[in-house]
Amino acid sequence: MVSIAEFLAGYPPFDSLAADELARIAAASRLEDHASGSQIMDGFTDQVEELAVVVTGQVELWNSPDHKPDGPDEILGPGGVFGYSAMLTGSSIGPLAIAAGPVQACRIPGPIVRPVFSSLAGAEFLARKLTVAQRTDSLSINDYGTVDELIRTAPVVGSGDMTVQQAAQKISEHHSGYIVIPCEDGRFGLLTDRDIRARVVAAGGDLQQPVEQVMTFPAITAATSAPASDVLVDILEQDLTCVPVVDPGGRLKGVVLPGDFVNAPAGVSVTLREQITRSDSIETLQERGRRMRYLVADLLRRGRPSFEVTAVLSVVTDALVRRALEMVLAEHPELDPAALTWLSLGSNARREPVLSSDVDSAVSFDESVSSPEVMARYRAVFGEVGEVLRGCGLAGDTNGATAAMPLFARTHGQWREAAQQWLVSPLDNKGMILASLLLDGRPIWGDPGATAVSEVFGELRKHPGTMRLLLAESLSYRAKVRSMRDVLSRRGGTFDIKGHALIPVINIARWAALSVQSPELGTRARLAAAAGSPMLTEDNAHTLIEVFEVLQKIRLTYQVAQVDRGETATDVLTMQRLSPLDRSLVGQAVREVSAVQRRMENMSHYLSVKEWAEPTR
Repeated sequence: MVSIAEFLAGYPPFDSLAADELARIAAASRLEDHASGSQIMDGFTDQVEELAVVVTGQVELWNSPDHKPDGPDEILGPGGVFGYSAMLTGSSIGPLAIAAGPVQACRIPGPIVRPVFSSLAGAEFLARKLTVAQRTDSLSINDYGTVDELIRTAPVVGSGDMTVQQAAQKISEHHSGYIVIPCEDGRFGLLTDRDIRARVVAAGGDLQQPVEQVMTFPAITAATSAPASDVLVDILEQDLTCVPVVDPGGRLKGVVLPGDFVNAPAGVSVTLREQITRSDSIETLQERGRRMRYLVADLLRRGRPSFEVTAVLSVVTDALVRRALEMVLAEHPELDPAALTWLSLGSNARREPVLSSDVDSAVSFDESVSSPEVMARYRAVFGEVGEVLRGCGLAGDTNGATAAMPLFARTHGQWREAAQQWLVSPLDNKGMILASLLLDGRPIWGDPGATAVSEVFGELRKHPGTMRLLLAESLSYRAKVRSMRDVLSRRGGTFDIKGHALIPVINIARWAALSVQSPELGTRARLAAAAGSPMLTEDNAHTLIEVFEVLQKIRLTYQVAQVDRGETATDVLTMQRLSPLDRSLVGQAVREVSAVQRRMENMSHYLSVKEWAEPTR
């Protein structure tokens, strides 16, 4: 007869656990027999404190409290897991589970099994199980906004001089999977179960060594006021299993784990992202990529702010690009994937893509890739990647800002040399245009330090002439409701929301961040970083942040409606399709941006370049 541990080892998320962990879970579990038609669980009325796994038989699940009369939402067989959403969140969100014939189920206490869902393997399981469709039609989603709302328990805290063994014991006692180590400089170290296994046990290390010798330091932390979506992005992008949360004074308030995002609105992106990363064919990848529009519509209909929607869309887009690169490069073994850094450009790099956004890209090669012939072969492959992405619903930049073009595929040294030339002579060889594109660059594959352009432009203040030219270029895109082309073509009933309202804000934010040497990429973050200078006052910066958010929400809502009608998403809005309130908001937003542009232009004539970025506060 198969033991509980052996049975669980054959099914996710338990199939990734070590033998000792499985044994611990099995020892705390119990088997229950249920007659046909009997109720096994009602997560809508009872507090769910245990996880259930089907051992034999079949279980019918209803994921909504109205219990559809036409049958269950799901039918689980052996290895099927249920009750995890309610157990992890402490909310009455179902399911109702009924035995479809004789059933034997394994019950596992919540405190014993929760650490499983705090690991990345557990998060991947949740991603596969919690589909976007299920979330839309059935589960009750709490309106989590900031990360402090996801904190469930007090953090498990240790000290740097405790031994690894003592830390492991404390982790085990609290069933936490982690321990946070406060350090004298106000920062924190972090040690997880995974770290102990990989850095100590597997390496044959000494369990009596101090924790500070093996912990992750400094740990990546999140402020209590940070949007939950931003923290989820960090967890997914940086492969984190635990993020300490600190208040404005730097005091530890708790931690968030991947499993804590099960019931957060932005958590629905985990599903699609994991499905994309596991795609085993181009056709499957493209089919899953085309689901992004439904994800955007789902988040908007939940009332999520536009910055959260675009951040989630950016995470999924990054996953698509990476997987497309992996699959295409695998078909070209003569090319070394490690010899390149792929840079996302434009709106996706700033984590601000919408349904109409192009996929702008560039590549920075290792210096070993110096042959023009080899570079040409790489660019041909990048062209194939572009075709794959088009099948996913992502168009390449129509102006040629893609890694398949020679202008956007250079070695690290060539990029650095070009950036230095742009800094000295920004009017030569499209210097300002290329600099603007590359300044938004975000590495999503390869060496994250290969950002020669932003590195070189850190010296911008030493070139006042260039600074003036960049400001003039940034202000040249005027915020306006109608262009001269609209007037001449009598297209008074349309409005280019990107070109006539959003690009002026994006350009101001990019220039302002450069002027204060801020590394931020997002428009809102750039404006916040530069707020309080003579050129961009606190009030002006906050106004532009509000304007940007309002315009993005109108833009996204309009595009989702277009897709619902079977149309192609566009940035040219037919004003009659907007509500009177939205038309009023667009007009007010344009006036606000135009006023800031005029003020900045006037101030540039009266202040020296040295004074432009000096703080007034």
